[in-house]
Amino acid sequence: MSASDPKAGSGAMSDPLSRSGAASDPLSRSGAQADRGIARGGAGDRRSLDPGVVARLGHLDVRARMVVEGFIAGMHRSPFHGFSVEFAEHRPYMPGDPLKNLDWKVLGKSDRYLVKQYTEETNLRSHLLLDLSGSMGFQSPRASLSKLEYARSLAAALAYLMLGQQDAVGAMLFAETPLTYIPARAVRSHLDVLLKVLAGGTPQGRTQLGPVLHEVAERIKRRGLVILLSDLMDKPEEVLSGLQHFRHRHHEVVVFHILDPDEVDFPYSDTSTFVDLETGERITTEPWEIAARYRERFTAWQDRYRRSCREQRIDYVPLDTRMPFDRALLAYLEKRAKLL
Repeated sequence: MSASDPKAGSGAMSDPLSRSGAASDPLSRSGAQADRGIARGGAGDRRSLDPGVVARLGHLDVRARMVVEGFIAGMHRSPFHGFSVEFAEHRPYMPGDPLKNLDWKVLGKSDRYLVKQYTEETNLRSHLLLDLSGSMGFQSPRASLSKLEYARSLAAALAYLMLGQQDAVGAMLFAETPLTYIPARAVRSHLDVLLKVLAGGTPQGRTQLGPVLHEVAERIKRRGLVILLSDLMDKPEEVLSGLQHFRHRHHEVVVFHILDPDEVDFPYSDTSTFVDLETGERITTEPWEIAARYRERFTAWQDRYRRSCREQRIDYVPLDTRMPFDRALLAYLEKRAKLL
């Protein structure tokens, strides 16, 4: 068994569902990583990006709108510049241009006559791949959202942001096999279709990430940006082979590696029973006996993804479910800026 695959062997990577006692000092170790270049706005903007606040909102469309609006407000108020987050491209008004394309809001604020541009051919085509396998249903007491709810909320916010910029966006939901495929479109009304599909997925089945990625790579014909939202709980060699398939077909790829903070930190101390959410396998153990080996194997497993993605020119973004959403949205804008 490979030490780089934390699901193999002792089962330490299986998700904890029951424990004989609470983990000691559960708030003393955080899986959160330092922000890199994250735009910071006012306190209200930061709250709208907090998974704990987002978790209280029941409707996915409200989550998406609040996250994106908070993100944009934070960028506008920060010294961080270099990305356009306007909802349309503009050019100066020319005689003969239809008045319906005139941006009246800009005119009212600045007395500038600018026309919105809607050029499908020059915009980005993106595809959101959302993992619905059983392990994505895990949520520790320290997290406000399960991995799937975090990924679902992030996917919805990305769709909202993409369509606001006139980019075409589609989605694929998958578990052991592809489940639902929505072709990429750039019309604003497409958001309702995407949000309905994203909201309907539930954790199910085992992870078969490698074969699914190969199948999706063959299905997506036009070159574009592929965004994977997954915990990557599968054999790294199979996952990386599937990701490489996208690169061979000249797609750009961003991987959001979404994990629960307890999976990152392994904070347990009392006798615990760990349950694999995909197989039902159980193991009862003393966490202190396996903690060092768990962390060693976890680090090797994640480092393999990080290193291999870098070698294949794939953007790898590790996230835990307590991280504000702006880290992921900024990673998308960085990639978009390089492509356009």
